[in-house]
Order: sequence, then C-alpha cells, then structure tokens
Amino acid sequence: MTTHDHCGLPTWSALDHLHMAHALRLAERGLYSTQPNPRVGCVLAHGEAVVGSGWHQRAGEPHAEVLALREAGNRARGATAYVTLEPCGLQGRTPPCTKALIEAGITRVVAAAADPFQQAGGGLERLRKAGIQVETGLMREATRELNRGFFMRIEQQRPWVRIKLAMSLDGRTALANGSSKWITGEAARADVQHWRARSSALLTGSGTALSDNPHLTVRLPTATILQAQQAGAPVATPLRVILDRNLRLPAGSNLFDRSAPTLVMHAARTPLPDRACFADTEWQAVAESTAGLDLKAVLQQLAARQINELQIEAGATLCGAWFAAGLVDELLLYIAPVLLGDQARPLLSLPALTDMAARWHLRTLDRRMLGEDLRLCLRPDR
Repeated sequence: MTTHDHCGLPTWSALDHLHMAHALRLAERGLYSTQPNPRVGCVLAHGEAVVGSGWHQRAGEPHAEVLALREAGNRARGATAYVTLEPCGLQGRTPPCTKALIEAGITRVVAAAADPFQQAGGGLERLRKAGIQVETGLMREATRELNRGFFMRIEQQRPWVRIKLAMSLDGRTALANGSSKWITGEAARADVQHWRARSSALLTGSGTALSDNPHLTVRLPTATILQAQQAGAPVATPLRVILDRNLRLPAGSNLFDRSAPTLVMHAARTPLPDRACFADTEWQAVAESTAGLDLKAVLQQLAARQINELQIEAGATLCGAWFAAGLVDELLLYIAPVLLGDQARPLLSLPALTDMAARWHLRTLDRRMLGEDLRLCLRPDR
C-alpha cells in the first residue's frame, strides 16, 4: 500500500521503484520498433512476485498491458500493474487496455506518466471509476525522456529535433573541397547508426545530398538486427526527408535508391519532375521563408505524418538555420582528434553576434569516448 506525504503526494516503496524500473527496461526494448507509438512496458506483481510482464513491440500489435495479462493469466487477479504510460481507454487499432485490466481483476495501477494523447476522463479515470486504486508520477521523467519525441509531437505538434554533427578539434566538418569521409572513426560511425535507428525520420538538405550523395539509411550490426527480429520487434525503417526547395537533386542520387521511404519537401512554385524517374518517392510542397523553406512548416508537415524523432544530418548552412530558428532540441556532436585547418568548412553558419550575452548556450547531458573520438550529447538552454 502506498502512503502519502503531508501534501497528499504518494511516497513510493522500494518495491514500487523496483517494479517500475523493470517496466522501463522492458519499454526500452521497443526503442527501434514502436514508431509512431510510444515505448511502453508493463509489470504485474503481487508484492515481490512478478506474475506477468510485457512491452509494446510495434504499432497495431498488442500493447504492453495485454501481453503482461496474457502471461499472468488468472494470477493477474488482485495484482498491481506497473505501467510506464497511462493505459489507453480508447478504441484504436487494438482494444482499450483499461477494459482488459478491469476484466482481469487488477486492483491497483501505478502509471509513470499520463498519456497526452488521451483527453480528460481517459484511461486513468476509467480505471478509477471501476474501483481500481490509481497512482501516477513514479519515474515520470524517465518515461518522458524515453518517449521525448512522442510527447513533443502530441503536446507541441512537432517532432523532437536532433542534429548530428562531426567535427575536428578546430571545429571543422569537411575540407574546403567538401571531402568529409571520414573525420571520425569506426566506433563513432557505428554509434550514429543506433541514433538513426531510434529516429522516425532522417533529414538532409539538397546541398549535402549533392556533395556527399548519402544513402541516409540505418546500418546496424547483423547481431542487433537478428536479436530484434527474434524478439518480434524488427528495426523500423526511418523516413528519408530531403529539403530541396528548387528540386535540384537528380534521379540517380542514392537517396532515390528505394532502400527506404523517401519524402522530398520543396517550394510550391517549383515544377515537379517526371515522377516515373523517382519510383516510391513522395513530394510535399512547403511554404517558403526569406532564407529557404519555412522550417516550422516542415515540422508541422512531419508531425502530421506522425514523426516523433527527427534526426538532421546536413551541412553548416541548414544546421545553422535550425539553430537560428530556435528549433533544435538536441545536438549530437562527435569530436575527432584531428585538425583540418582554417580553410576547411565550419561547423555551423550562424548570425554574427556583437554581445556575448546573446550567445547560444548548451547543457551537456552526456559525454563518452568512442574509440579515439569524443561524443557529446547537448541540449540548448531554454
């Protein structure tokens, strides 16, 4: 039984923490597969004894609660359900989880976070009306962090924006002639693939596409892919997004190789090319700003496509534009112990500052060595 402090807030027991941490670890298994749904885990327990557990694997398939109830069977009656996200009370592609929990005889539900997708009177309220003890907030921030793209899309109608950049010690990303393969070592490049895999979409600009001719696909180790398949949650393929205002990119570019779904976002005034030369490619007209495509409009369009996490891999001009627009949520920066010289290309193109108080300040969330390279995970102060 949970007690409450003098403000009426729950004070969680050690067992509550133990089981919710277990549920969070389960939720993390869906890191590469649940798009556009959130990553959710569930544990059913009688005291210390876990009688059922589950995690959401793919959109359209059973939710974590249903899988945990299947495992528990009759042992679910009288149990506490620890769920990382509010159980759904809505009929979607799968029946509402609240109904399953009520019918199974669950007596207590501890949810880490409320689901922003559900309206007032959603899943938690349905459970309360059925006489189930409901508590929320345990490890809430950890759940929101795991699902930061989902919460951003539902609450602010845009994806979570992460920029990936690699640079030399002197802050350069490529030689003056555009050559950038490879600044970082194999360990850093392999790490990038995991960040790509968790993304709903990967975005680049036409300039980078023309100079580097990237594939912009996920290339995880075979062992990781097989492990995901055996767990029933194969790695989802992120959407490739190209910002090409004037449609300069030729049909022979690697981004049109049909290895991943591809979306080209362009100015409405630009005539479309012969679509027969661009098989399996979508085209989306976007409003323009004075400097190019309207980046806020780009995010709105992507949110409408249920894109949760957007990873941008582009050059100094486009990446700088995202920063200048105040639309960057996270910077993934790889720093290699090399020097490229003052004629090499800069990290970002940003407006000139005349006052140090106007500088962009970022907080370091994580730093780690990958081979000889340093990876920093940073977020702008807001």
